[in-house]
Amino acid sequence: MNTRTRVLTGTALAIALGAGTFGAVSASATPAPESAPAAAAAKKKDDGDDKNFTTTTHLTIDAATRAAQATLKAAQSENQKVTVAVVDRNGNTIVTLRGDGAGPQSYESAQRKAFTAVSWNAPTSVLVGRLAQAPNLKDIPGTLFLGGGVPVQANGAPVAGIGVAGAPSGDLDEKFAKAGVDSLSK
Repeated sequence: MNTRTRVLTGTALAIALGAGTFGAVSASATPAPESAPAAAAAKKKDDGDDKNFTTTTHLTIDAATRAAQATLKAAQSENQKVTVAVVDRNGNTIVTLRGDGAGPQSYESAQRKAFTAVSWNAPTSVLVGRLAQAPNLKDIPGTLFLGGGVPVQANGAPVAGIGVAGAPSGDLDEKFAKAGVDSLSK
C-alpha cells in the first residue's frame, strides 16, 4: 500500500471509530422518552388497572428437570431407552435428557412432540386423529404428530410440553410423558 492509501484508510477508520463512540455516548446520555410511561404502565399492571399487559405462568427449570427425570425413570423401569424433552409455553426447550442407549432420532423427535403438545394444548396422540380433517397440520414447522407428547397445564392453560421418543410405540412414549406431568402435582 502506498502512503496516500494508508493515510486515507487510517483517516476513514478514525472517523468511523469516532462516530461510533460519539453515537454510543450520546445514546447513553439521552434518556428514553418512553421510560416514564412504561414505569407508569408497570405500576398500573400491579394495581390490575391496565389491560395492555398480561401475566403468564411458566414452569421453572427445577420443575422441568424433575418432570424430565420422572419421565426418564418411568421409561427405565420398563427397560425403554428414550429421550425426554420439556419445552416452555413458547416451544423453547427448557431441558432435554437423553437416556442411555436412546436412538439418535429420539432427541429431535422428543422436542418436536413436546412443541406440538404445548402448541395445541393436547396430547399428540389426540392430535394425530385431527390430521384426517386437516392433513396440512403436519406441514407446520417443528411439529410431529406422533404419540408421545403431552401438555403441562396450569388452570387449563398450557404452560409447557413434555415429549418422549424412543420407545417402540407412541402409546408407551405418551405413558412415560404423562408420568412426568403427574410428578409435578406431587
